[in-house]
Amino acid sequence: MRPYNPMLDRRTFLRGGAAMAAAASLPLVFSYHRTARADYGALVPDPEGLLDLPAGFSYTIVSQTGDAMTDGYRVPGAPDAMGAFAGPNGTIVLMRNHELSPEAADSPYGPGQDPPPEAYDPDAVGGVTRTVLDGATLEVLASNLVLVGTIRNCAGGLSPWGWLSCEENMDDGHGYVFLCRTDAETVQMPQRIVGYGRCNHEAACVDPDTFVAYLTEDRADSCLYRFVPADRADPFTGKLQALKVLDQDTFLTTLMDVSETVECEWVDIDEPDPADDSLREQAQDRGAALFIRGEGIWFFEGAIYVCSTSGGPAAGGQIFKLVDRERGATLELLARSDDKDLLDMPDNICVAPWGEVFMAEDGDGDNFVRVLAPTGEVYDFARNAHSDSEFAGVCFSPDGQTLFVNIQGDGNTLAIRGPFPAVERPGTTGDDSDGTTGDGTTGNGSTGDGTTGDGPAPTTSSGSAGGTEGDTGDPTTGDAPTTNGSTGESPATGDSDTGGAEGEPAGCGCDTTRSDPLSDLALAAAGVAVLRGITRPAAVDAGERSDV
Repeated sequence: MRPYNPMLDRRTFLRGGAAMAAAASLPLVFSYHRTARADYGALVPDPEGLLDLPAGFSYTIVSQTGDAMTDGYRVPGAPDAMGAFAGPNGTIVLMRNHELSPEAADSPYGPGQDPPPEAYDPDAVGGVTRTVLDGATLEVLASNLVLVGTIRNCAGGLSPWGWLSCEENMDDGHGYVFLCRTDAETVQMPQRIVGYGRCNHEAACVDPDTFVAYLTEDRADSCLYRFVPADRADPFTGKLQALKVLDQDTFLTTLMDVSETVECEWVDIDEPDPADDSLREQAQDRGAALFIRGEGIWFFEGAIYVCSTSGGPAAGGQIFKLVDRERGATLELLARSDDKDLLDMPDNICVAPWGEVFMAEDGDGDNFVRVLAPTGEVYDFARNAHSDSEFAGVCFSPDGQTLFVNIQGDGNTLAIRGPFPAVERPGTTGDDSDGTTGDGTTGNGSTGDGTTGDGPAPTTSSGSAGGTEGDTGDPTTGDAPTTNGSTGESPATGDSDTGGAEGEPAGCGCDTTRSDPLSDLALAAAGVAVLRGITRPAAVDAGERSDV
């Protein structure tokens, strides 16, 4: 394939130069600044030295790497993206990725355990775990593997059919999105969604009204994709497309100013399942827009929120809002970091039921969970007081009263409760044929019976944990195929991110040896190829795959 070579016109360079000059003269963009909100307030040091939170909030340790699960496996390491679903009888079903590479030591297997026959790739140890919690007490009722044998399933997303788990890896036979049932009480045969494309996937979200899926890609020259089903009754057969700015080929989103909005269209991808790492090259050949490390993505009230982890003149991150309608799409830059002390490389994101964007940092030094308010204010919500590990997996319980988050390198999954804003949300009854909740959020698959297991009870930090009951809806599974997947690498001691495969940078598929992603694009424009993914020999029998 040709080297990556975006067509940059003089107007683009001039606009970029103006944007960088403005950034150099101001500590923050005018509409993006941090303030301490009165209802959250300043962070209070945790006497346990794990997680600093505002006054009135406290955390519970839901699980830790190495804990015994009720299915006989152990909790794998490198917990990453998560999704919280409403289960029966007031339970919460937490679906969790594990971003593990094949050589990771903290696999789900204990001494003497072999990969099960359901493993997608017996030489890989990444996957997805399922944890059923009592919605009132957060007691672990059951826990199990759902998907195993995938590589570096980093992020994913909620869907009307269950949890979507994405592989951030391009080894032979890998690089797919997997569908994972939330009622699966045992490890399942993997189910790939081939139509969603093969690439260095990051995250996904689904419009519950149209079943259109939106997907990010973690590369220094990534694109933003959507999958349009041909029919709602067959949601995984359709067309994969990439976002393009009208009348501007290979538009550099990293140069956008806050509040700038561009009109967009979608261009078709001819081969969504390429043999090599060429999906974004196909998109760029059609003029698709470029994002510097597209990561978290979330659907909320008719809009798609997208995170570019290394975007902006300071390479500190950008948050976009995409509105996609039949008459056309618009992309707006909501916020960007011009000062990494205020926001340092946001990764996973979620939108709270009341409209604030919660962002998990994956930067250097101290890492925070930061919040972007609809007013444009950014403030701190949580600080990792134990290590420099990244946060991951931010998501709210269906009732909006519990925030779940992972500290990846430390292997902790935490539940946070306190005075979150009260939100009225309709319960999920399971009667809706499309699986949606009726309020613009995706519906949930049914969980298991929540039978009490013998796993360890959660540990609660000092202070009250709240005690809000979970959603009491009774969602149904439907006829969607089963699957799961998620993997990643064993985190390196003392590093703020997980380690990549040999030759890859830590925690992402891009080339972090270069300090300035904007320079990456400029070098590429001059004909220098951007680092591509490393492949290993195929280890998956295509005859064993179950695809949708």
